[in-house]
Amino acid sequence: MRPVLLPHGEPFFFVGNTTACLLIHGFTATPREMRGLGEYLFRKRGYTALGVRLAGHATTPADMAHMRWEDWVASAEDGWHLLRSMGFEDIVVVGLSMGGAIALLLSSYLPVKGVVSMAAPYDIHIPWQDRILAIFRPFFPKEEGRVFDPRGFEGRLAYAVNPARSALELDLMLHEMRKALPEVKMPALVLHSRNDAYVLPHNAEQIFASLGSEQKQLVWVERSSHVVTLDAERGRVYREVGDFVRHVVAEAQAT
Repeated sequence: MRPVLLPHGEPFFFVGNTTACLLIHGFTATPREMRGLGEYLFRKRGYTALGVRLAGHATTPADMAHMRWEDWVASAEDGWHLLRSMGFEDIVVVGLSMGGAIALLLSSYLPVKGVVSMAAPYDIHIPWQDRILAIFRPFFPKEEGRVFDPRGFEGRLAYAVNPARSALELDLMLHEMRKALPEVKMPALVLHSRNDAYVLPHNAEQIFASLGSEQKQLVWVERSSHVVTLDAERGRVYREVGDFVRHVVAEAQAT
């Protein structure tokens, strides 16, 4: 029997105007960490917002450990195809952490209007000893660091452990993302916290420098941990994303 979806781990879909935002959550997390942003884009900006659930997430860590990185990318790509099948042409892809890396990868080969990468890794270092240990230790504890506003994390749904095999898959996916970054030509927003202790700030600088886009922005927040969509400056994060979507879509429609 397949694992049952965890309560509140489901995707979300808010149908607004003809501009659509495809929202992609992070490693071991669920669409719930993107829901506040999705509600803002829908209620305050009027956009359509689709938050996808990546394969192996919101079920069990063991389920996630059976997935390959291509399965995660395919989950997000399914969301893009769903939006296109409904007639949406102006699509902006927005991802957090691993979801940001997936957003960048998708944007290297799909005709999206813009891409937002939040707290995304450029690279991860997995020592060879840990790669061997992954055979014998299937899960390892998380170390995400302190948060600035614990209230923002109330109700957050994510696995309590990291599947070791999934970390190896993430490493493979980031290798593909790094190769694809020069092919990302559309407008891009890279957003990161200077106090991210999980994915260090230099990752944002490396992503930004590697992008092939002539229109790109690097935006920093200060009072936030890794999950910028939930922490103390989440309101600013929402506004930055909303302003970026408005700008790129207006520019695309003017041409």
